[in-house]
Amino acid sequence: MSAQLPGPTVLEVPRGPLNVLVTKTLTLPDVSPDDEAAIRDAAGPGAVVNIVDRPRDGVPLAADAQVILGIVPEWLFDAAPQLRWIHATASGVDMFMYPRFLDSDVVLTGEKGLVGSHLADHAFGLLLALVRRIATAVKLGPDGWDNDLREQMRYSELELEGLTMGILGFGGTGRHIARRALAFGMRVQAMDLYPVPPGEGVETVGGPESLGDIVATSDVLAVGLPLTADTKGMFNDEMFASMPDGAILLNVTRGEIIDGPSLERALAEGRIGGAALDVAPVEPLPPDSPLWAFDNCVMTPHTAGASQHRARRNLERFCRNLIALREGRPLEGVVDKQTGF
Repeated sequence: MSAQLPGPTVLEVPRGPLNVLVTKTLTLPDVSPDDEAAIRDAAGPGAVVNIVDRPRDGVPLAADAQVILGIVPEWLFDAAPQLRWIHATASGVDMFMYPRFLDSDVVLTGEKGLVGSHLADHAFGLLLALVRRIATAVKLGPDGWDNDLREQMRYSELELEGLTMGILGFGGTGRHIARRALAFGMRVQAMDLYPVPPGEGVETVGGPESLGDIVATSDVLAVGLPLTADTKGMFNDEMFASMPDGAILLNVTRGEIIDGPSLERALAEGRIGGAALDVAPVEPLPPDSPLWAFDNCVMTPHTAGASQHRARRNLERFCRNLIALREGRPLEGVVDKQTGF
């Protein structure tokens, strides 16, 4: 049965000036003077805003922090007894799911719905590199002009138009992947844990009960799911065996959703047509991983999340949420701590 969408989250309006701690991270590498001014303005009169280069530097400043923007490891959480709200600078929030945080009343918000565009761009870059044998041609270099090698590439290239794209997880990333798939003339079907409406041109968005049918009827299977206890390792031998012959796995979200040995077997035995991955079951992927040896496995080193707009979008949401907190309005991008997304 599908879960229900969480209701709006409204925090109690603070009685005095806010104390805000900002920790720079991989996806928030810099806070410009203009950014700092925007945060201070949104935090309100008399607010204390501390900005540090890394989470560890925030420990001495955390005791009075009511709000933290960034990554909050357990040791930083323990140092912040006044904390009421965290705004994450990572789209995947599995790193926050430690027991003391889950058992607390601290609210978690983040980039939910903001990162889909560039992830979908990257997903299609990987997909095209695989099905049009672009990755193979680049790897071959001048040798690619060898007639035999050229013919091997030409005979194995696929056209996307008319194929079925199955999307698991129809949130921001899934919807952006769907838009690009439709532009390529693909048929799109999707599933989601929540009862969400289909987008324009998307034939159906089923609940969890539709997973088996979507896996069994999709030529390209795109993973847009968060990493949770339920999704970890869900792509196992049984899942790969249920995919159509020649189907392609596309994953730009979380590598641990894929069971590594099962993927290796599926590729080695020809159970699937290939894999296009920005994330790996183990990161960094060891140099001796069998995945490196497969011509039909195209990979990038977890770089799909990069965008010239990402930090700005998230900072703007954080500032809107600071104002919403002060005015007693619902926050944007609230994460359900029980489901992990």
